Order: sequence, then C-alpha cells, then structure tokens
Amino acid sequence: MRPTLTDEEIEAFVDLGFVRVPEAFPRALADECRSILWRMTGLDPDDPSSWTQPVIRIDGSGEPPFGLAANAPRLRSAYDQLVGAGRWRPRSGIGTFPIRFPHPDDPGDAGWHMDGGYLPDGETWFWLNILSRDRALLMLFLFSDVGPDDAPTRVKAGSHLDVVPFLAPAGERGRNMLKLCQEMDAAGKLDSPDRPQALATGQAGDVYLCHPFLIHAAQRHRGSVPRFLAQPPLDPAGLLDLDRADGAYSPVERAVRRGLAG
Repeated sequence: MRPTLTDEEIEAFVDLGFVRVPEAFPRALADECRSILWRMTGLDPDDPSSWTQPVIRIDGSGEPPFGLAANAPRLRSAYDQLVGAGRWRPRSGIGTFPIRFPHPDDPGDAGWHMDGGYLPDGETWFWLNILSRDRALLMLFLFSDVGPDDAPTRVKAGSHLDVVPFLAPAGERGRNMLKLCQEMDAAGKLDSPDRPQALATGQAGDVYLCHPFLIHAAQRHRGSVPRFLAQPPLDPAGLLDLDRADGAYSPVERAVRRGLAG
C-alpha cells in the first residue's frame, strides 16, 4: 500500500502540528457511526426542537463500526509515518464524542487548551509531560460534514512548539494541564497572536492527526446541521525518546526536539 502522507505533509505536520487525512475511512462507515451516535443521544435527528443543548458529550463506543474507522488502512499507515511503526497501539473503539448542535448559547467549553494524557493519583485535572505519556497523537474524526459555521475545532498552527519550553523543566513528572494553560495564557502563549488559527473543516470520513501538544479550542455552532466528531488519543506503546542513539526520530519527536532547541 502506498504511504498515506507525502514527505511535504509530514514536514507540514512537524511545522504546524496537524495534518488532514481526507477520506481516511469510507463515508458510508461515517454514516453508520453517526446513526449509532444519534441513538446514543436519545434525540430525534428530524426534530430540531429536541436539540436543546449546545453540546452533548458521549464518553466513547466500542461498537464495531468505530473500531473499523479507527483502524482504517490509510490511518494505520499515517500512524506509522507520524509516530513510528511499533510505537502505537491499535484502538478497539473511539471516544470522546463532543456532539455540537446549532444553539445561541455559549457552549461553555470553548477556551484554548491542550489535552492532558494521564491522571496522577489524587489529581482531578489531567496532566501531560515532555515525553507525551499516554498520548501519541490527538485525533479529530469527522463523522459529519463540517463547514466553517458547523463548530469546527479551532487550532493554533505551530502552537505545539510553544508548549515544549513550558513542559521541559518538569521532566517526566509533567504538569497539571489547567495550571499549564494558565501560565501560558499569562505569558501570551496560549492564544498567541503569532500563531494563525486554522479550522478543522472537511467531509465525513476525514481525520485530522495532531501533535499531542497542539493548542486547540471548540466554538459555538452557527450552522444548521449538528456536528458529529470524535476526539480520541492514539495510544502510545511507550514514551517519546528524545535522545535516540540511531537518530530514528518520529515526526512527533522531531517537533518536540525543535521546540527544545528554540
């Protein structure tokens, strides 16, 4: 099978922190998954009056269609290219699903942030560390068509590089994601004007593969058709190695090393 990503797309991932994989899995499979999600919401897809909340979150699903989407051949190839063959674990299902509905209210979860990977004992907020414990990639699976008005996820292009210097001093222990966001915000690096905003728009079946440190945010749905998306991690087989003897760094690791070098 031909590799999914071109050399240019891989370099763009290192620079920008994300890459879109169009038609990562079949549209028919996206339609099947969306039908399951409608059932899980308990809402009527033909009755907008039942869509009374701006967002409904579903933890995840292990039903077979979701496993097929997560392990589609084009994605498995891209995982190898970005994370490294043998350095990630296949998913049996997908989650979390933030399903967004046309609604005038602020959804209440639209602040800029990066996703944590692990929850230390006694903590209530997720943490992340410089070796990206428990998260090889942040992934955005589109199960519906997503246009500019359909609450596409906002991403700060290149912001993964800004996160690295804030994580490095904490070493393998890592940092509380909430406190990290607060510190970066105070330093003008969370919603940095130097980093352009991009929108995760596309067609049902597209997937955005993102660096685990990428800063991103939700937004209010201004369209007319609910947006169905999953935001799972790709699980790693181990920690990042930023000092490989053979120099065989993955694009994820290369980006972290670039951030460390300033």
